[in-house]
Amino acid sequence: MRKIVLPAAGLLLALHTTSCINTEREVGTSRNSQQVFTPTPEGARARLTERTVLRTVNATHAFSNPRTKDRFVLQLRGPKIATSQAHFFIISSTGDTLRKEAMPAIALINERDLDDPRAATVRDKEIAILQGMNNFFREERFVQPAVPRSAVQPENVDAQSWTSVKEDNRAVGFDYPAADGRERRLAFSRKLGRAVVIAE
Repeated sequence: MRKIVLPAAGLLLALHTTSCINTEREVGTSRNSQQVFTPTPEGARARLTERTVLRTVNATHAFSNPRTKDRFVLQLRGPKIATSQAHFFIISSTGDTLRKEAMPAIALINERDLDDPRAATVRDKEIAILQGMNNFFREERFVQPAVPRSAVQPENVDAQSWTSVKEDNRAVGFDYPAADGRERRLAFSRKLGRAVVIAE
């Protein structure tokens, strides 16, 4: 019996010693080894802030270069869906940020998604915002050419931006709701090397 027990006891002792060595190494390399770990109180865990990302939708589409696809990103940030901000980005295939803007989440609401906009509850608005996110990068929102030949320049659009996009038949336009709720068309001007607003 002793021959069987002794090796087992020795193995347990070896495991215990290894465990202690590992613990000492971890403590030795820890920056705050003298502090006692205290778990975050339950009420303070996962606190939502203005920076909290509640939801993200992505799409890829030709935009700045007809041979590659850029990444379109829409992030909902904030403590609550109804009062959050929607952050819209366009990132090129090479990693450059072509467009960055923020709008109130309620700008994503299409009133047709609400039975009665005046009587809509907070929950109704939240659902409509999430539906708006789902539809934000629909394929029909992308148009080519970005400016039809017969189109007339809007008064509130920069002439240089408008002309540079109109001259490019391969330019892709993207329609989306702006902060004020109105539709806006964005296109990439290869002549100017940046994304420009060509309709509001």
